[in-house]
Amino acid sequence: MNDTAGEDWSLWALPLGAMLDAVLGDPRTWPHPVRAIGRLIATTERALRRGLARSRGGPRAERIAGVVLVLVVLGLTGLAAWGVVTGGDRLGGLGSLLGRGLLVYWGLAARSLGDEALRASEAADLETARRELSMIVGRDTATLDRPAIYRACVETVAENCNDAVVAPLFWFVVGGPVGLWAYKAVNTLDSMVGYRDERYRHLGWASARLDDVAGLIPARLTWLLIALAAAFRNEHAAAALRIGWRDGSKHPSPNAAWGEAAMAGALQVELGGPSTYGRLIRFKPTLGDPGAPIGPAIVRRAVGVLWVASGLAAFLAWIARACIVA
Repeated sequence: MNDTAGEDWSLWALPLGAMLDAVLGDPRTWPHPVRAIGRLIATTERALRRGLARSRGGPRAERIAGVVLVLVVLGLTGLAAWGVVTGGDRLGGLGSLLGRGLLVYWGLAARSLGDEALRASEAADLETARRELSMIVGRDTATLDRPAIYRACVETVAENCNDAVVAPLFWFVVGGPVGLWAYKAVNTLDSMVGYRDERYRHLGWASARLDDVAGLIPARLTWLLIALAAAFRNEHAAAALRIGWRDGSKHPSPNAAWGEAAMAGALQVELGGPSTYGRLIRFKPTLGDPGAPIGPAIVRRAVGVLWVASGLAAFLAWIARACIVA
């Protein structure tokens, strides 16, 4: 998926896109390509389930349908990204820069992730805090108390440092804007159908496994970047490295705990434990060592680490991409 046209502009698209994300974020009222991918997934899933109902297919048929879902969504998303790149290239240098830069901007979410976490942690009343948190987490927030909300804010900042920043940039390095958006399609598939419950155990299997593969290297890079960012922020960088290595493989998912464990070490707090998803309580392993109670100040520190890690990731991705296309 490595695009070859307009590679010089591809290099400048990355700092442009990262700058737009840092300044603008993703306002809730603005249209966003990820929402379009979500609608595509939902529409394709409904069509596949109608076919499964007519054929009375079992688990094997559901897994095949899940593979078809991945191929359709990945193919159409990649085609759309390629169309934006190609269309921009045909308009000349500025068009190429804008097309690629917008794809990078839409593919990153550091600003919105940090802003949403701060809004939830600093909300004046509990109901508002729960509502704000529900915008960025999959768990049930209706019964969370303040300490649980603060913990969830730190956890989602740490975990999504990978999903929202490091992994998209990694796949940009590998495949340019098309590679970035192929990853976004895979990650959105996983967030919508990659569950182990009865409804998605088979249909979502391919999406979940592909997301595991796509995030394998970026998750470990996130561990290192959070530790490096902790050093810049005068946090506990050595503990981030040590606890990230110790606890990064504790989670059933091969990638989910690396960022959280590193953040737990950097901030000297304990993350993980029970969380409610719908009516199910999931007991996640604890990450880090018992430390200070988590409050708004620690959430702000986590967002600070996120910002520095995001800047480092963008800079290193820019250098790596330059080496590839030189």
